[in-house]
Amino acid sequence: MVLAGASDRAELAAGPLAHLVTFTDELFRSDGTMRDVYPVLAVVASPAGAAEIEVASAALAKMATIPAPPVIRIDRDVDGVASLVRTVLESGLGRISSYAQTMASELVMLRRERETLFENFRVLEDAFRARNWEAASEIFAHDVFVDPKDEGVGRLMREGWVEQLFPVSSFGVSGFALHFRHQAAGSGEVIVTLDYLENGEGVAEWVVPFSALAADWNYFSLPKACDGSPRTLRLRISANGAEPPAPSLGHPIASRRYAARARSPHGDLDHRPLALKIYSGVPGVRPTALPNSIAPSALIGGRRIEDYRLPLDALRAVADVSVSPIVPDFQTIRFLEHEDAIVCHPLPAGISAGAVANVVAPGTVRFSARAVIDHAEGKPAFVGFLLAPSAANLRSEIAVLEREGAARRSAYFSGWRDVSAGEPVSINIMLDSPTQRMMNLVILSRAKGDSVDFSWLKVFDFRLVRHFDVEARGEAAHAQ
Repeated sequence: MVLAGASDRAELAAGPLAHLVTFTDELFRSDGTMRDVYPVLAVVASPAGAAEIEVASAALAKMATIPAPPVIRIDRDVDGVASLVRTVLESGLGRISSYAQTMASELVMLRRERETLFENFRVLEDAFRARNWEAASEIFAHDVFVDPKDEGVGRLMREGWVEQLFPVSSFGVSGFALHFRHQAAGSGEVIVTLDYLENGEGVAEWVVPFSALAADWNYFSLPKACDGSPRTLRLRISANGAEPPAPSLGHPIASRRYAARARSPHGDLDHRPLALKIYSGVPGVRPTALPNSIAPSALIGGRRIEDYRLPLDALRAVADVSVSPIVPDFQTIRFLEHEDAIVCHPLPAGISAGAVANVVAPGTVRFSARAVIDHAEGKPAFVGFLLAPSAANLRSEIAVLEREGAARRSAYFSGWRDVSAGEPVSINIMLDSPTQRMMNLVILSRAKGDSVDFSWLKVFDFRLVRHFDVEARGEAAHAQ
């Protein structure tokens, strides 16, 4: 309980404080740790001992748990003052000091036990993850129930969308799998989007060619598992192409809320969900039991997705803005009433063009359509799309495009795509940045060879996707 300098060892070792004194050279072990002592006060019997006490007090101050002991000088009357100090320490103060020393020892033991418990917990946690999250763990599944009468789901995807809510919390979801009944033979893309039901905030989007989908389970992976407050995930599937692969349906369920639904009613979707599996685990890792994995084409965190079509009234009002030295004796630009399509017949020289005014809304990031030469003997042609500001002179914009091969900076040009007779092609365009204002859509066509005989270029299935910024919402809002 008493700290003294090593220089005062000879004077104090034979006195009444001998069994209470710890000398400065005994205070710390060789490895720098402190011995099991708690100095209540320090005694000084010589100037050298006082210097050693100052050094020891400075070392104790670095520990920040033991206060510097008060110093008593006993150099004038060693025996008398030492006897008084012994009497004080062996009374109630001594007992309190002993209790404090015991408490400090117990705290050290508790801290060591706590560290041991934390280390054991980490080992158990690592073992759990190694066992259950080695790749991806299936947490929910709607098994496939193929009815021979199931038909028309692919058409629903092409004409609109098929939507499915996840019957699990979004927390920890790292991917999902969809089952397709067969593999499509033609060309086109399946567009899969995942967002939150509560506020429409997007998570990710997959644009998958028909050829990349297997006639089995297809795993759609996320680069990051969903986190934050648990919310409801909404899956939406659409397609462009002649015969898109149809997703399989599961067994009938009692809850209409978690059954699949489409833009237009369909009998097969009544109380039946999509066949799907939901996974949690390591993001981006394919479950070993599934044949393929598909990564997102775009991440849409913090934005809301809206899939919209061009209104028929706007398509009916298509205007001829062709730039060509040839004046044909037939109508090159017109709307097909019963097919919801626009015909844009190319000419031997120049560019045939039809403009649909003010139909591309602000925030649009993707545009898709299908095109075909609608005549068995039609010559091949080129098709392209131009997005131009509402106030722009469209004929001037097309003239610049024909002369320079590129559009002005205020417009967006898709480039030219080949179109042949009887072979519909899907055109999917991703804009570099969302549109900032309302724009015109211009359908362009030009000759590919020397002849444009019967090149009745038909463009249809116009479809656009726009994104909106979404403000973050709190836990209470998600609970609603």
